[in-house]
Amino acid sequence: MNNLDAVSQINIDFTDFGHGQPKECYYFFNLLRERFPVRVTDDPDFLIYSNNSNVHRLYTCKKIFWTSEVNAPNWRECDYALTHHLLDDPRHLRLPLYALWVRAEDLVRSPDEAGEWWPRKTKFCCFCSSYLNRKTEHRGRFFHLLSRYQRVDAGGKALNNLGFVVSFDPQEKLEFLKPYKFYMAFENESVPGYTTEKIAEAMAARCVSIYWGNPRVVDEFNPKSFINANDFPSLEALAARVAEVDRNDDLYAQYLREPYFKDNRPNEYFDPNRIRDFFGRIFADPTPPLAAREKRWFGRWLLLKRNAPHRMRIRSAISAGPSPLSGKKVDFY
Repeated sequence: MNNLDAVSQINIDFTDFGHGQPKECYYFFNLLRERFPVRVTDDPDFLIYSNNSNVHRLYTCKKIFWTSEVNAPNWRECDYALTHHLLDDPRHLRLPLYALWVRAEDLVRSPDEAGEWWPRKTKFCCFCSSYLNRKTEHRGRFFHLLSRYQRVDAGGKALNNLGFVVSFDPQEKLEFLKPYKFYMAFENESVPGYTTEKIAEAMAARCVSIYWGNPRVVDEFNPKSFINANDFPSLEALAARVAEVDRNDDLYAQYLREPYFKDNRPNEYFDPNRIRDFFGRIFADPTPPLAAREKRWFGRWLLLKRNAPHRMRIRSAISAGPSPLSGKKVDFY
């Protein structure tokens, strides 16, 4: 498949995404169909899979791994991968989750907008997390530290003190965040490259992010526009800085005026053509699939039922799908 222009159809499928959404609504399908003649089929030449189950093990076609989590590619299972990680490998494309979650234009600052947002900031700080465990205990610890200074509203299932759980829908969450001065944007883990939607959704709501996570986040966002835990020796020192900024209107306004990107221009990860170009190389690659080149013993995986043939066809108005960066509730998987 060296000449994509001569190809009338590219057969793809999806698995292991952990939900039952129609596959024609998936982010990658709608992104790729704008350039390639892709079709979802149960007998694909290319499989895009994630980390929520193991059905992908039963496929012998070319396999592309994608995850929104911290998982690294397993090159014994996939031919290509899209993850958060910073890998120097032609088989890999870095794709941080925030680039699929928030519209780039919503993070571009307009002149003097700080004055427009200032009156809306009537609440102190919020925090939204679905769970706390040993790996994420830093979230709970900082929540309690900052709460000693002033109440922090917890809108997720973890430490909830609002009496309701904030919707995971991007637009509804954005509306919830807008009145807050600060947002606890704490990742699950601190891994180079692992930047999820948390910091970007806070920026879209014009909250000053209190960020904990990717030690190289300043490569992606203007470090003057948020409070970075990496700049402080402890969580106690981080909490003290937040309190200082909260008490000083001029200091807070400095953060509120700063652009989120260098020169106020979205970074490269918001360009959907990066993803299309990457898939173009995959579709044109004549190398046999990894799974077909190696002798496989599926063992207990043979007990898995392969996905049923994809019978669901949705009406054309829905099949066209909303823009991946529309800000509406979109299944980007």
